[in-house]
Amino acid sequence: MPSPVGHALFGFALHALTARDAREAGSLTRVGVMVGAALAPDLDLLLRFVDGRNHHQAESHSVGCATIAFLLAWGLARARGAPHAARWGTAALVGWLSHVALDFFGRDTHPPIGLMALWPVSSGHFKFPWPLFMDVGRTLDWRTVWHNAIAMLWEIAVLLPLAGACWRWRPSRRVP
Repeated sequence: MPSPVGHALFGFALHALTARDAREAGSLTRVGVMVGAALAPDLDLLLRFVDGRNHHQAESHSVGCATIAFLLAWGLARARGAPHAARWGTAALVGWLSHVALDFFGRDTHPPIGLMALWPVSSGHFKFPWPLFMDVGRTLDWRTVWHNAIAMLWEIAVLLPLAGACWRWRPSRRVP
């Protein structure tokens, strides 16, 4: 599974790619919503401290939770009187789904293998057979730290040029 660095880069790339105009592309709030939503599914790691069980890659890594993120962002934007509340919900949805997509294409070494991408329709775990990203360890021994550093460098090598290209061709740079 990719690291927070990879998820943040991909969330930023999708922000640049999906912004409707120059104003939206330059919105730090929108960047925050998309990158925050791209990072949020991994908050399920904190549930281990609550009950001692592994909840990672379960319901939070799914289309169902991405839909909940859409509804929460849309509802919050409406409650605050923001125009175009659906755009805020869509930003949260796209950011959340970016996390699911990257994890689908990442190497998984922590059972159950795969993620519950189609929850609540299916509780099955899904995994791409040829991973594009390395796994990230969750311990602090020197081998894991070294492995995680290599994994993050790989993510940066792959996703930073993608983010740069998306930013270069964002709506504010397009010719009408």
